[in-house]
Amino acid sequence: MSSRGQQETSKLRHNMEEQLDRLMQQLTDLEECKDDMEPDEYEETKNETLEQLKEFKTSLDKMLEGNLSLVDQLGGMQLAIQAAISSAFKTPEVIRLFAKKQPGQLRQRLADINRDAKIGKMPKEQATQQTVEILTALKKLGEKLTPEEESFMQANSSSSLKEFEKVSGDLASGDKVLAVAGSQVEQASK
Repeated sequence: MSSRGQQETSKLRHNMEEQLDRLMQQLTDLEECKDDMEPDEYEETKNETLEQLKEFKTSLDKMLEGNLSLVDQLGGMQLAIQAAISSAFKTPEVIRLFAKKQPGQLRQRLADINRDAKIGKMPKEQATQQTVEILTALKKLGEKLTPEEESFMQANSSSSLKEFEKVSGDLASGDKVLAVAGSQVEQASK
């Protein structure tokens, strides 16, 4: 944390340079292989590469303006870190999917847990804990829970998950939740 974003900025710059190099190499390779390709295939591939270059330029322009979408992603990661620090979530995979805002994959993980619990591959207590964590994460991501899921979550939530739910619910705004996450991360690092 002491780098105050310098390492991250350096890494971002490096990744951007690599992406530009890759796209330029892709265009060069395409021109070299033009005779080996069907005209339609060549045009389609060239247009896709040019579209990627346009998207790259748009991203670069936003970064130069200071309009980084990276902040939103970092905010999501901060919220996940806050949840981990408060011990609300004990399953790293759930924390990761929550941080990346992937409700579809959380739903898939929930189905896998239900299946594993039914066939005895996962202990009931572990399945219950992970199910509650996933349902809490889905709810925080704005997903609609079924009445059965809501009931299950309320009946089986740990005190730390209920506290996480209360704090983030009281704040109502994602920005405020992220501010709380940031302050808790700072406190934990002191």
